[in-house]
Amino acid sequence: MKATIRFIILFAIILSQSCKNKSDPCGECFTPPSDFKFEIVDRATGEDLFKNGTFQPNQIKIISLFDSSDVQFKFIEYPTIDIIQTQWIGATTETIYYSFSISSMNIFRLYIDAERIVENCCSYTRYNEIRIEDVEYETNPDSEIIKILVNL
Repeated sequence: MKATIRFIILFAIILSQSCKNKSDPCGECFTPPSDFKFEIVDRATGEDLFKNGTFQPNQIKIISLFDSSDVQFKFIEYPTIDIIQTQWIGATTETIYYSFSISSMNIFRLYIDAERIVENCCSYTRYNEIRIEDVEYETNPDSEIIKILVNL
């Protein structure tokens, strides 16, 4: 009886190890969603409005227009420009509608319809629609920074 129990335990251990050692045919294949990066500049002069002192980072407010909740973001300072960066939009299938304001000034609204797709073992985000509303802007395809042109 003890030999049978030992055999069953040994067989269970070997079986569990063999399952762990089998490689996943897909491996890990995850493409994270894009970060959305915005530089806020004076439309007339092209100056970064944070670098020239017009705005301060603590004056930035991003809220969801769907539920009025605060939206997390990063403020990143570089030597020549400052960036407001939102993250993980499209980590799941979702639609977002955000309002960006600085110092109580409505700057722009961002609408994104994102769909998380799994194909051939890999997941990625498909952006069905991206709209930047109420402001002129330029996109740099190399840096993917969206330059928001503000009229002061």
